[in-house]
Formats: sequence, C-alpha cells, structure tokens
Amino acid sequence: MENLAGLMAGLGKMMKQMAKMQKKMTALQEELAQQDLEVSSGGGAVTVTVSLQSEVKGIKLDPEFLKEDVGFVQETILEAVQDALKQAGAKSEEAMQAVTSEFQVPGMGGM
Repeated sequence: MENLAGLMAGLGKMMKQMAKMQKKMTALQEELAQQDLEVSSGGGAVTVTVSLQSEVKGIKLDPEFLKEDVGFVQETILEAVQDALKQAGAKSEEAMQAVTSEFQVPGMGGM
C-alpha cells in the first residue's frame, strides 16, 4: 500500500506540473502571436512580415521590382514568404522547447 500511496502522490505532482506547463504554453502562444518578424528577399525588393505563430501580416514590394519578369516576381515573393514562415516556425519552436525543458518527468526525458 505504501508503494501505491507514493505512486498516487507522484501522479498528483506530475498532473500539477502538466497543468502548469499547459498554462505557460498557452501564455507563450499568445505572446508569440503578438511578435512579428520581417524577412526580406530579392535584395530588399520583397519584405514579408509574419507573426511568430506563422500568420502572414504583410507583404511590401519595391515598385521597381514589379517591372521585372512576372515569373521572377512570383518566385521571389514565394521564396520570401516561405523563408519568413520557416524562420518564424524555428523561433516559435525554440521558445516552446524552452518552456517544455523546464518540466522534466522522471523516466520520460524532456517533453
């Protein structure tokens, strides 16, 4: 019975940690949604602004850039958007890992 009581106490502690981590992750997600990242491509011809939650917030184009070949313009815009989303995802993941690394569950490693 002692073993069962210890197991229950450990389970209760783990549940409290999980609830605390969930609360921190929710707060972090809200914070990340408020942070923007600007990424330029084509020598500054295209600037994409995204939130760290990968929401595209804006695209700025140099008017001179629009005089280029349509295919080149499209490719450069796509490249800028993909790069911005990739960078935002990496920063977001890094922030999430920082939160989850605070909570180590014995026998389970990092979450």
